[in-house]
Amino acid sequence: MTGTERALVRRARLRMGLFVGLAVGVLLTLVGGVAYATLVHNQERQIQRELAWGAAHGTVSGPVGCNWIITLAAGRVSAGPVALPAGFPLRAALDRVAAGGEREITTVARNGTTYHVRTEATGRGVVQVVFDARYQLADRRHLLWAFAVAALVGLIAATATGALVAQRSVAPLAEALSRQRRFVADASHELRTPIAQVHTRAQLLARRAPSHDLERLIGTTRQLGEIVDELLLSARLAADPQHRPAAVPVDLTALASAAVAGEADRAAERDVAVTLATPGGPVRVAGVESALRRVVCELLANALTHTPAGGRITVTVRTARDLAELVVADTGDGFDPADAERLFDRFHRGAGAGDRRFGLGLALLQEVVTGHGGTIVAEGRPGLGATFTVRLPALADGRSLTPSRRLFPVHPRRDFAWRR
Repeated sequence: MTGTERALVRRARLRMGLFVGLAVGVLLTLVGGVAYATLVHNQERQIQRELAWGAAHGTVSGPVGCNWIITLAAGRVSAGPVALPAGFPLRAALDRVAAGGEREITTVARNGTTYHVRTEATGRGVVQVVFDARYQLADRRHLLWAFAVAALVGLIAATATGALVAQRSVAPLAEALSRQRRFVADASHELRTPIAQVHTRAQLLARRAPSHDLERLIGTTRQLGEIVDELLLSARLAADPQHRPAAVPVDLTALASAAVAGEADRAAERDVAVTLATPGGPVRVAGVESALRRVVCELLANALTHTPAGGRITVTVRTARDLAELVVADTGDGFDPADAERLFDRFHRGAGAGDRRFGLGLALLQEVVTGHGGTIVAEGRPGLGATFTVRLPALADGRSLTPSRRLFPVHPRRDFAWRR
């Protein structure tokens, strides 16, 4: 696998492990939240029962020092033998109930704890029952700590387990990538010989009986050989990524001229006018000539596919500051502007695409252009044609390339039967 593919597999394993750990963590948090809410609810109900019992019977069953009963009768306040906590009784509540007010149930936070207070009128006078909930609060804190520790341990264990499961789950992906590389290498190696034989025989025929069609055939077989060579090179780079193809000066003007000449017969058959506009001299960029040739050829071929009879295609090569631009504009079908970005996604499908593949060719072209340090953008409207603009760093006249400059391996086309 290449470094990119290995990074992809590592990210997949990491994400799967994190997702498993996150799922277990969320589950533990949910269970802990339900348990805590249940504990608090039951404690609150128990406290209210204690308060009601104390107010009705004048005594409490809770721990000594955590419950107090205060009585207001004939204007006098009395309490049990146990000293009241600071701030009690709540005299204002006693007076309001004594004046005919309704029963009051409240919670008071003071003295480092929480008190639940019930004040109501009884046959013995106005009774105020105070309950110190310090033990209940301690139980809640202990439960939270226990769940926090359990959640942390569970999260670590789940993440480790998820990583192990992810490693085994992603293993088929890594194997599939390796097999794909081996298949590309084997298929490319086997195709080189028959393609070379066809190319040689075409050259021999052209020498015996020169013709324009045979020259086209020779050019086509040469390009096919270049594709197979680059497929083989890409597979070899997986094992030795340090050896990448070196950049050389490439003339975009010459590539565009050759592409237009190569599609002249097809354009004439379709009754489509193809115009080439160049600055009159070479426009050089640094790159792999065979890969850039396919960028130009495929953009022009795509424009021909989508331009009806009587339409026009303009291929323009120009310079803008430090950039070289290749623009292929047509008056064909066009596309929805909303799809301009998604056109470069692999297998993206647009409205009305039917069973046709959508976007694979552009995705591969974008890989080539990006590998050369450039950009490719698309503009268009339904029924008003489309324009594809490729921008690459331009080489100034006489400028030499740095010998160490290398390009990322470009990925030749697998299938350019794409639709906009």
